[in-house]
Amino acid sequence: MARFAVVLLLSLVAAGQTHAASITNTDSAAVVIVLTEGGNKMQLVLDPGASETFCPSGCFITAPDGDRIGLNGGETIDIIKGSAVVK
Repeated sequence: MARFAVVLLLSLVAAGQTHAASITNTDSAAVVIVLTEGGNKMQLVLDPGASETFCPSGCFITAPDGDRIGLNGGETIDIIKGSAVVK
């Protein structure tokens, strides 16, 4: 029974990540993205070339250029010259 619970938990975690948004910093300098999810704000620092997965159930991001973008989860975002490009 414990083994079943562990498998179920890992399946749920993996399923949540497949629908999460992902972001990649294509710039040559680190950028800071502000994430707002469920009323909580968090800063995400992305080094040049770094990628992160976040926002499995919808959130807002504030891009380095100040644009605020609503996400459902599942989007792919590239940071290009300080701007967020949603694909």
